[in-house]
Amino acid sequence: MLSSSSSILFILGIGIFGGIGGAWIFQKLKIPQVLGYLAIGILIGKSGFQLINNDVISSLNNFNYFALGIIGFMVGGELHGSTLKKYGKQFSAILFGEGILAFTLVTVSISIVLYIFTKNFAASLAAGIVFGAIASATDPASTMSVLWEYRSKGVLTTTIIAIVALDDALAMTLYGLGTGLAQMILGGDASFLSQLSRIGIELFGAVILGAIAGYIMNLIVRYSSDKTRTMVFGIGTLLILIALSLTLEVDVILATMTMGIVVTNLAPNRSKEFFELIKSFSAPIYVLFFVLVGARLVLTNMPGFLWVIVGLYVVFRSVGKMVGTWIGAKISHADPVVQKYAGFSLFAQGGVAIGLSIMATQHLQNLEIANGIFLSDIIITGVTATTFIVQIIGPPMTKLAVKLAKETGKNITEEDVIAKWKVSDVLDTSVPRIKTTDSVKTVVAIFMDSDYFCLPVVDQDNNTVGMISINDLKLLMSSQDTWEWILVGDILVPAPEVITRSESLDEAMRTLDQLGREQLPVVETKENPTSVGILDRRNVKKMVNRELVSL
Repeated sequence: MLSSSSSILFILGIGIFGGIGGAWIFQKLKIPQVLGYLAIGILIGKSGFQLINNDVISSLNNFNYFALGIIGFMVGGELHGSTLKKYGKQFSAILFGEGILAFTLVTVSISIVLYIFTKNFAASLAAGIVFGAIASATDPASTMSVLWEYRSKGVLTTTIIAIVALDDALAMTLYGLGTGLAQMILGGDASFLSQLSRIGIELFGAVILGAIAGYIMNLIVRYSSDKTRTMVFGIGTLLILIALSLTLEVDVILATMTMGIVVTNLAPNRSKEFFELIKSFSAPIYVLFFVLVGARLVLTNMPGFLWVIVGLYVVFRSVGKMVGTWIGAKISHADPVVQKYAGFSLFAQGGVAIGLSIMATQHLQNLEIANGIFLSDIIITGVTATTFIVQIIGPPMTKLAVKLAKETGKNITEEDVIAKWKVSDVLDTSVPRIKTTDSVKTVVAIFMDSDYFCLPVVDQDNNTVGMISINDLKLLMSSQDTWEWILVGDILVPAPEVITRSESLDEAMRTLDQLGREQLPVVETKENPTSVGILDRRNVKKMVNRELVSL
């Protein structure tokens, strides 16, 4: 068993490497890759080979907060003011519909079952309330992971993002009230008003902290011209915000989500590239986060009545999410696809629910509901088991929802279009060819009659031998009397590299970047260097943008 601090780096490497491998296998099986991360975590964790024990998991708690913070920030970046203004009433109706109904159904069902087993009404009701509060939470991490993986975009996707983002605030509110009520029911010293004030401080404190951090980050995005430096500043700001949130005991996800909302709305255009940089940086963090979620799942030695609770929790939480979403969408006259499918995408439960269950064990650790059975043990074990189950069904259901709504594959970027094209798809075949025997005067006339800055040069067999640009002619501008007798072959600059028409556009664009060129000649094949045109970065940009608009 690996448990010493010196083994943590090895475990991190195994987690990331194995997580990516598991995700690749699951993708081949048409299963959301997040389940691959979880599967590897289960294999190396408490339920598998036990390479990771409680000490290692505890030592990585701060890493989990970092991952949740990035997730919150990225979710906030998707919430634009115009969208919230347009769909605000729908989001509110759906949020309260699914959250309150899931809370109510889980609370009632678990309270009844626990009373049957314990004959203790107060303890059973207290446990039911806490389970119900935790049931209202929806995991933003795995849900967003599926939406990003399948490049989903549309009214349903927008609604899902908003609901999983706002669900955290609702879950925190219900959890705070729920634990306070549980303590009062079981004879604790908590008061309803004190719990309510504590929740207000936590939520508003998170919003204020996030807004300040977002304003600072907006200034950095606005005035920093270096991409790498901007990303580093962003990560540093996030880390400081997460640390302050933990110190002041306010919600990490809500604080970082507020930061993302502020940045994306104060600098909607400038921040796009910044969010992409953070997203690319966070890829291994997401992987490791889900691997660790899987590693802490333990389902052994559970008493029989707890399995009954787990079953009821999963069923009534799912029903509450689906029916509540439908009711909220129907009342607010949401789009038909939102009414039909939004409920399918809210099953996932992960970091937020586990975090709340851990907090519950701290608040309720001395509350006994039966002989030798403590409420804290039931909550942590039950939530862990339900998380395992709903994380298996949640991501596939989210995939099904956006697929039925026909919103998959619509969040296309320039890189996506370039990756699926070949050079022949954007080839400019109408470009004039310069012969090695042409005079400089002829070349100048051709440049003046076209908008090209660089042209391919061919020999008598139409084979590409180089390129000539306007810059190459600058030295001859002052001596126009030589234009008649100086030939292109005398000043020809051999092409640093040529591109074949069958080459992938992605690879060809990398070649342009590496050489610092705007154009390169295109030939039939390496063996047959017949000129077939030119690859022009401006032309590629134009055609890619046209394709994005059409999609």
